[in-house]
Amino acid sequence: MATYTLNTPLTDADIEMLRAGDMVLLNGIIYSGRDAAHKKLMELLDKGEPLPFELKGASIYYVGPSPAPPGRPIGSAGPTTSYRMDAYAPRLLSLGLKATIGKGKRSEEVKQAMREHKAVYFGATGGAGALLSKCITASKVIAFDELGPEAVREMTVKDFPLLVINDAFGGELYAKPNIKE
Repeated sequence: MATYTLNTPLTDADIEMLRAGDMVLLNGIIYSGRDAAHKKLMELLDKGEPLPFELKGASIYYVGPSPAPPGRPIGSAGPTTSYRMDAYAPRLLSLGLKATIGKGKRSEEVKQAMREHKAVYFGATGGAGALLSKCITASKVIAFDELGPEAVREMTVKDFPLLVINDAFGGELYAKPNIKE
């Protein structure tokens, strides 16, 4: 297992060097999105309308942060359970999404889409939302403000600590012996 520092947007070359179990410190722009936001993204795609951000090379963090305390760009920002977005992920991966960030296992369809489209699934530490928020240096709502915490945010991250759970080659950290979710 190796440790990498990567910058967004992610490229095929970035994804191809990663293996399940590797650690990544991610820097740059990532986007938030949970169930309600994903539904709205699908509606935009179905209508042929543009998405609020460029999918090519993008990373989506499954998070609904708490309100920002004074002097901070964001409140606690821990990951939500990823399988709730599994119905939407294959389509987004086929359109250029390179990474999803959350917690828990992914469906076989999502894992297949990651292999087909050279993408990864990063795990963020559940229960550590306050600590993770310290790696978010800027945050602004860019779409679906009416969704409150589930609005799509553009977030700037610095050394955001992640673990490769599923790689683009079918490797899965949770499938290794003696590793539990």
